[in-house]
Amino acid sequence: MDKIVPAQYQPALPLDKLILQEGAAGAGDRMELDVLIVGAGPAGLACAIELAKLAKVDGTELNIGVLEKAEALGEHSLSGAVVNPRAFRELFPDLTDSDFPFRAPVSKEAVYLLTAERRWRLPTPPSMRNHGNYSGSLCEIVRWLGAKAEELGVHVFTGFPAVQLLVRDTAVAGVRTAAAGLDRDGKPTSAGTPPNDLVAKVTALAEGTRGSLAQAWCQWQRVPSENPQVFALGVKELWETKQPLDRVIHTLGWPLPSDAFGGSFVYPLEPNLVALGLVVGLDYRDAALDVHVLLQWLKQHPLLRELLAGGEMIEWGAKTIPEGGFYSLPARRSGAGVVLLGDAAGFVDVPSLKGIHYAMQSGIFAARAIFQNLKSGAALSEYDRLVNASYIATDLYRTRNMRLAFRDGLYLGGLQAGLMTLTGGRFPGGRYKMHADADVPRRLSPGLRPGSGGTSNGVSKVDAVFKSGNSTRDTIPSHLIAPLDLPVEVARFYSRMCPAGVYEAHDPDVGAQHAAPLLRINAPNCVDCKATDVLGPRWTPREGGSGPKYKRM
Repeated sequence: MDKIVPAQYQPALPLDKLILQEGAAGAGDRMELDVLIVGAGPAGLACAIELAKLAKVDGTELNIGVLEKAEALGEHSLSGAVVNPRAFRELFPDLTDSDFPFRAPVSKEAVYLLTAERRWRLPTPPSMRNHGNYSGSLCEIVRWLGAKAEELGVHVFTGFPAVQLLVRDTAVAGVRTAAAGLDRDGKPTSAGTPPNDLVAKVTALAEGTRGSLAQAWCQWQRVPSENPQVFALGVKELWETKQPLDRVIHTLGWPLPSDAFGGSFVYPLEPNLVALGLVVGLDYRDAALDVHVLLQWLKQHPLLRELLAGGEMIEWGAKTIPEGGFYSLPARRSGAGVVLLGDAAGFVDVPSLKGIHYAMQSGIFAARAIFQNLKSGAALSEYDRLVNASYIATDLYRTRNMRLAFRDGLYLGGLQAGLMTLTGGRFPGGRYKMHADADVPRRLSPGLRPGSGGTSNGVSKVDAVFKSGNSTRDTIPSHLIAPLDLPVEVARFYSRMCPAGVYEAHDPDVGAQHAAPLLRINAPNCVDCKATDVLGPRWTPREGGSGPKYKRM
């Protein structure tokens, strides 16, 4: 075997388990709402806030609920983040930028091309210019938005993952939450509690990247997209430093191989607090590539070594990012009783490295369409019309092929992206076709090169998971659907692909025929980044409060 194709070993989406008829046996309590929002991120909370405001102005009483799988608001929220304040200004017209939960305005920025020991400063591409934007923590943004929602009477339920869509004929009727207190075999313990059903007139799926219910709805209703969605994996660290940083920095090049798309970011949050991370497209070709290890190598580059000298890494996290852009958007993001928001729909513009304000804007538009639906019976397709007529669709269309051009490698992709920038996306034109990440063949490297395996002189994956605040109980049932038998080369690929050390590959004993499993799964390590769901075993929601407990990511 000289190559592996991850899709050949990936279980199918368990649609039969994700779609459930309303009224099916097995639930404990039942709650009825007017609107149910799944996911308390920027999209879901913006939707709740706008909806509550519309109801207040109209004198209408609406029962709005927001479900969040994290134990507390913000604990599963992670982003770069440099934030465009545009959606904040629309959602809160009576506030000023200084009232918003941002850290600092971007005053300086730089883009570098790196080699192992050197750097060349590049002109900042127009799409990456951040004048007028702000650095920030998505955790803090989410907690602030959550407080605003609760002030308006929105019910925010934390620690309740939605595991199944409740349906009535072809309409979405709500969700069923996860059971809690199960043992490793999935059986209730003395502390166990059954799942609950929440039914609503409209359900908004704002699960974030690679949402399992959004995937299930699109497959169930056969909602296509012109290209499959493609993803990147971002690994991020928060550092207390001895040296201040006065600018936003982005890099490309080393330590990535030339046939992998991605780059790094370094953002100042306080005079001695820096966010840094590495983002790599999951269509990379080297089966031995390890994004976490690559980040550890990056920190040894002269550009970062001096900044981090004497400092301390205080928080770590990881998540996937939808990168397919315009051509990967579902053909519709609304249906009977349901709308898809934010990252769950793919509203991310990779060339500008922005998604938060698109997520919030989609939530605002969804709220307006939902309110009209409840008030007059107007179709929820109004949400699609609003999105398609907005800057969300305009921005994504203008940059529609820029990320896709890098399927041909860094240098040719960079040339094409430059031409697209100069012509507003009109040249070369057409639609660049993409394969799903799991369909991309991966070469089995005969040896190790810096960043593609082995050990690093940075933080280990075990220590990184500790810094994420992960305190998932060890006796929780596994939430990962993995094949029972697979080649050891695939097990090694999984172990490197996962930034949290969830997967361990074990070589078979000499002469033994799979006497022991080749893949060991440490499910409690998982930080819900969803890389596994893109390239390996399927991720499913687990007990509420499991996973990371991010504070300032």
